[in-house]
Amino acid sequence: MPAAADPDSTSLRIVQETDTARQAMVARLEAAGVLRPGPVRNALLAIRREVLIPQAYVRRSRPGEEPPRWELLDWAEPAHRDEVLALLYGGESVLIQHAGERLLGRVPGSRSGGAITSMSSVVGMTADLLQDLDLQPGQRVLDIGTGAAVTAAVACWICGDRTVVTLDRDAHLTEAAQERLGGLGYRPTAVTGDGADGWSAGGPYERIFVSYAVPRAPSAWVDQLAPGGRAMATLSGTSPSWPGLAIITAASGGRVLGELRPVEFGHRPGHRFERLCISRDFLDRIEDGARVVHTSTAPPPDGARGFWLALDHLRPGLVRNWSASHMVIGAPACGSWLTARATGAGRWSLTACGPRDIWGEIQNVAGLWRAAGEPSTYRLHLEDTQQWATAGAATTELSWLLPHTDITGAEEEQ
Repeated sequence: MPAAADPDSTSLRIVQETDTARQAMVARLEAAGVLRPGPVRNALLAIRREVLIPQAYVRRSRPGEEPPRWELLDWAEPAHRDEVLALLYGGESVLIQHAGERLLGRVPGSRSGGAITSMSSVVGMTADLLQDLDLQPGQRVLDIGTGAAVTAAVACWICGDRTVVTLDRDAHLTEAAQERLGGLGYRPTAVTGDGADGWSAGGPYERIFVSYAVPRAPSAWVDQLAPGGRAMATLSGTSPSWPGLAIITAASGGRVLGELRPVEFGHRPGHRFERLCISRDFLDRIEDGARVVHTSTAPPPDGARGFWLALDHLRPGLVRNWSASHMVIGAPACGSWLTARATGAGRWSLTACGPRDIWGEIQNVAGLWRAAGEPSTYRLHLEDTQQWATAGAATTELSWLLPHTDITGAEEEQ
């Protein structure tokens, strides 16, 4: 009979494996140009994700299979450990909650149907945003959208846990975060409540970080900023295709400065903020029997994110299929769609169907965007009753109002 493994040597091996995986994750982020030397990098090297996320879901069903099948893996199970380690330190999003369940005391195993209601999002996006947030020791931080508590842990490591408040609408998430952050030695304030209200009792805050997308910034976030403070949140329309990052600064004299910056990736929408999507059935109908048109007029390139952000707000309801090798844009509400392929020699081949002239809308907004100086960012104006984005000036100004929409809580994605 083989000798039983020495518990001390097993524990040492596990610590070494997790340290190696954590260092490798950070090295990949550095090589990709996402992570720079500084406190966020140091925090990611120090924080043991297996303590914050000791259980994670994987989808076991095939794409399109109904009902979907999920398996909850547990770090404490030796048979699961390698797969959990790869999930936690692979850098991709990690699924943490199914169908609004309680996180503490869960039994590993299979789940059928339902949906994932919280996840810890792509590490590279989180690192990039937190670096822009410029966390400093001693700052009061409001982390809205607790989820797996990754951003709360980074804030605790950099700023000190006594000045950090983490807030989520789901009591199961704040309950688990408080216990798991405690396992790392942190004791921030964990609050269950509506994210749109912030938490004035802990303010004013030097930094507010929001882990879900909103169509406009709630006034409470602005009101709870300390002088010189900064708030950051994904701000976008109903399409997931062209997100924006709102950066709000409380300037001197009670002024509030806002910037809306187009970004490649953003957080998922908050509660009651429905996003458009293109179904598999919709994609299957595209190009079926459509007439082909050729043109020498090109659309703005994909890298001109300032244009695509403006299109999303000025001509809402469009969704890009980024998995296609050419441009495919649909309008799910009315069934319209457009495809565009570059055919060489400055020519484009177009196919389109439906009541919306998507190509015409693109060219119309492109004209406005070029007249405004091809802006890559927008000024964000925040008043008591209205919020709007602008670029350019006078007759060349490009602008749009943000909708009055109530968004609460979050399905965290940090």
